[in-house]
Amino acid sequence: MTVAEYAAAIGPADQNAAQAALKKWDSVAKPLGSLGLLEDAVVRCCAMARDTGFRPNQKAVAVFCADNGVVDEKVTQTGREVTGIVAKNLCVEATSVCKMAKVAGARVVPVDIGLEQPVEDDHMIDLHCLRCTGNIAKGPAMPPEVAQKLVLAGAKLAEKLAGEGVQLLATGEMGIGNTTTASAVASVLLHKDPALITGAGAGLSAEGVKHKTQVIRQAIALNAPNPEDPMEILARLGGFDIAGMTGLYLGAAASRIPCLIDGVISAAAALLAVRICPNAADFLLASHVSAEPAGALLLQALGLSPLITAGMRLGEGTGAVAAMPLLDMAFAVFHEMSTFSDIKIEAYHRF
Repeated sequence: MTVAEYAAAIGPADQNAAQAALKKWDSVAKPLGSLGLLEDAVVRCCAMARDTGFRPNQKAVAVFCADNGVVDEKVTQTGREVTGIVAKNLCVEATSVCKMAKVAGARVVPVDIGLEQPVEDDHMIDLHCLRCTGNIAKGPAMPPEVAQKLVLAGAKLAEKLAGEGVQLLATGEMGIGNTTTASAVASVLLHKDPALITGAGAGLSAEGVKHKTQVIRQAIALNAPNPEDPMEILARLGGFDIAGMTGLYLGAAASRIPCLIDGVISAAAALLAVRICPNAADFLLASHVSAEPAGALLLQALGLSPLITAGMRLGEGTGAVAAMPLLDMAFAVFHEMSTFSDIKIEAYHRF
C-alpha cells in the first residue's frame, strides 16, 4: 500500500456529532462559549470519535527519535551523539516530557525511526529503515521509498496504540538538527523565504541563524522539490522523525482519535499530513504555538488556534503533553457539570 492509497481511505469527522456536542455544551449551566477554545476542542473531539460521550482517558505521546545528516553543516551547537543520549533517557523516563507526561497521565512511547546510535532498551520501538538522513545541503534526505515506508510505519503505530486503548495521541520528536529540516520543509510548504521561517533552534547565535538560513536556502535550491508534492518535499528535505509524525497523524485520523500537535517540527509534519490527506485536518489539535518563527505560520496554514501561548520550544512533545490537563478539565465540565435544567435556571440563548 502507498501513502496515497492509505490516505484515500480516511474520512472526515462527523459534523452531526459536532452539532450534538455543541448543543450539549449549550445546556451546561454556565455562560455560552465561556471556555472558549476548550469548548471548541471538546466539540471537535466528539466529532472525531462520532460520539458525544467521548472522553480521552488513555493518552500517549509518541516521541520519534532520528538523526540528521545536515548537522555536518554546523547548523547546531551539539553533535548527533546527543540524539542517542536523550533517546536513552526517554526509555528510562528521565527527560522533560517524561516528567510532564507523568503529571498529565500520559504514556511516553519512544520510537527509533533512524538513530545513528541505536538504543538497546525494551521500551524503544524500532521503526528505522536507515540510521541517518542524507545531508540535505548535499543531496536528498532519503530515497522516496524510505519516505513511503516511514510514513506508513508511523500510521501503523497510531493504529496499534489506538488498538491498545489510547484515545488521545500526541506527537513528539528528538533529533539534533531537526529544526533545520523542519524549516526547510516549512519554507517550501508555505512558499516563504527561509529567512522568515528559520529560528535559533536549541540556541544558535544570530550569526549561527544566518548560517543555518543559508544552508536551508542551499538545500532547497539543490533538491528543488515540487511544492505541490508533499511526499517529494519530505523525501528531499525532511527528517525521519518528520516522516514518522506525518504518518502518526494519518493513522490517528484513520483510527478516529484526536492527535495533539507539539511544536514547529511536528507542525511541519502536520501540514505535510494535511497536504497528503485534507481530511486529516479534522483530527488535529494545536497544543501550543512554538516560539520558532515558523510556529504561528504553520498553525495559520492548518487553520488551528493553539490552546497555550507560553513561548515554549523544548520539543519532545512537551507542549502537547502540557495541553492534556486542559483537555481533561474541559471534558470534566462537559460531562459532569449540572445543566440549566438540573438547577432550574433559564438557559442562555445564542444570538
